[in-house]
Amino acid sequence: MVGLVGLKKRSIQALFRKKTNWIGAAVAAKSSTGTWTPIWMDGLTSLDRYKGRCYCIECVVGEKDQYIAYVAYPLYLFEEGYVTNMFTSIVGNAFGFKALRALRLKDLLIPPAYVKTFQGPPHGIQVERDKLNKYGLPLLGCTIKPKLGLSTKNYSRAVYECLHGGLDFTKDDENVNSQSFMRWRDHFLFCTKEIYKAQVETREIKGHYMKSTAGTYEEMIKRAIFSKYLGVLIIMHDYLIGGFTANTSLSHYCRDYGLLLHIHHAMHAVIDRQKNHGIHFRVLAKALRISGGDHIHSSTVVGKLEGEKDITLGFVDLLRDDFVEQD
Repeated sequence: MVGLVGLKKRSIQALFRKKTNWIGAAVAAKSSTGTWTPIWMDGLTSLDRYKGRCYCIECVVGEKDQYIAYVAYPLYLFEEGYVTNMFTSIVGNAFGFKALRALRLKDLLIPPAYVKTFQGPPHGIQVERDKLNKYGLPLLGCTIKPKLGLSTKNYSRAVYECLHGGLDFTKDDENVNSQSFMRWRDHFLFCTKEIYKAQVETREIKGHYMKSTAGTYEEMIKRAIFSKYLGVLIIMHDYLIGGFTANTSLSHYCRDYGLLLHIHHAMHAVIDRQKNHGIHFRVLAKALRISGGDHIHSSTVVGKLEGEKDITLGFVDLLRDDFVEQD
């Protein structure tokens, strides 16, 4: 038992759901030091120190041929402050394993020693409320519709009507970038003008999530810099589409220059919707928290998108906790 407690403190634990009870050790090996054939270079290192360990397998209650495998990966395997490396190691190739019919990463239990190597959110809940000067009330926002096809002027007019009507925020949807009918620079300029107009008339701080996701890292930072130049409150990034490395870089920029960062979750259902395969959104939410974002588009429990109430509220509470308790 003492050894197991020590293992948990020094390892990232992954909870995999699978159909066969013997596959846990194979997944642990495939995602750490294992290979398909013996090689002489195994003798040049201590594989026992670096290998992943499947230390527990449980049956899923009420479901036939479904098991949860607990796999521990030593912290030696991961670069500090690097979300992409963590996912590359744990899920990079394991899901393509020929012996698997289906595999689902249900959760990651990340020890404090590794969590502390990340910056985390650029600012957080309290700083956002300080910037808005709004306390004790929920922050209310909406997405501008139709999300595509409006001219820059008409789009910004909708932003003004929403903010003047009482909303705290409006946002670009995932499809809004820099299309021919609405180039990003004009979009930012016109929306900023309407934000300031609504602020003067309502005497409240307002914001619009300026989408900074772009085709290259340099273009993404250029849009963030322009947002800072305009004096806007918040920008937006698609962290799954843009990638964790780009998201972490943008998060660092936002902390350094005082911008709030809203995170959109486009493409998440490709990864998390299937019950027996993929990655649970709880894992993606934890990864976002350490990569950096002040809030994430989590979907509602009554809207058009798929999502169970208890599960959605569970990872929302996880993201709002002041700290992640040790498991």
